[in-house]
Amino acid sequence: MKVENNKVVSLSYTLTVADKVFETVTAEKPLQFIFGTGMLLPKFEANVSGKDIGDEFEFELPAADAYGEVNPQAIVELPMNIFEVDGKIDENVIKVGETLPMRDSEGNQLSGKITEMKDNSLMMDFNHPLAGSDLHFKGKVEQVRDASQEELTNGLFGEKLQHECCGGCGGDECCGEGGGCGEGSGCCGE
Repeated sequence: MKVENNKVVSLSYTLTVADKVFETVTAEKPLQFIFGTGMLLPKFEANVSGKDIGDEFEFELPAADAYGEVNPQAIVELPMNIFEVDGKIDENVIKVGETLPMRDSEGNQLSGKITEMKDNSLMMDFNHPLAGSDLHFKGKVEQVRDASQEELTNGLFGEKLQHECCGGCGGDECCGEGGGCGEGSGCCGE
């Protein structure tokens, strides 16, 4: 069975960045995704399209086709007081090198890495950690199967169900325990 739209694909691979191994995904715990649903980088999918179970692959994605170049506007200075809890800064969390979950003014979740501490502010980099990097992948197609209708509707791991419910209801208040949509069959428990 070949890698094509609406197939569940399992891959093992090694990702190398600047001649250093950045990530290794094994056959025992492969990357699994539904091909053609936009969950992975388009050029990544293009490079494994049409492969069969057992086929090996090796390709490089230049930064422009991966996570883009480093955007200087995504490096911002933030006042230190926004990180205070009960008037204090937790120095175990707020330090150079730490990556913190944050939200922008529109409520979108972002991750920012603290790159510099100043007296009353800090510098945070909101670029993807691999921005500006060429990515070299070498791996193997471990499994390919048809996605079920439920997987196509809800996502391989239920990610579409959660996103549609919470995004369609105006935020986290509609999600029940564990990120679900609450009771009933509709959004917000309808």
